[in-house]
Amino acid sequence: MNKQEMMDKLSNLLDENRVGTLATVVNQKPNSRYMTFFKKDGDITLYTPTSIATHKADEIDENGNVHILLGYSGEGYGDNYVEVSGIAKINDNQELKNRFWNDHMSQWFNGPDDANYVLLEITPTHIKLMNEGKDTPTSISL
Repeated sequence: MNKQEMMDKLSNLLDENRVGTLATVVNQKPNSRYMTFFKKDGDITLYTPTSIATHKADEIDENGNVHILLGYSGEGYGDNYVEVSGIAKINDNQELKNRFWNDHMSQWFNGPDDANYVLLEITPTHIKLMNEGKDTPTSISL
């Protein structure tokens, strides 16, 4: 599988599975939680909303290395999924916050202009596709 095919597969998996796990590093150990991920069309950069006042924002400020799992939509037997290693940073760009805002976030924020609402921007450095037939795992470094 070439790089473009991998990017297309990641894009398709993200379109079908917006919820995944995000692992940050705390005291040199992984700390995982479920998050909702978004992307812009034609780009592999991932975004997930959070509050600037959360532990994960502090963790990313201290160490931006993250790991994401996306997929496993069925019973968990043979579902394809991706593992994404990347570098995360806090992004408070208002245009992006408006783009990814939805009403489900209203329980945590007063709207897309809420000062606590930020996005974690994850730039993938390594992607591994799992359970996509006999030729997987397939991985690429970016």
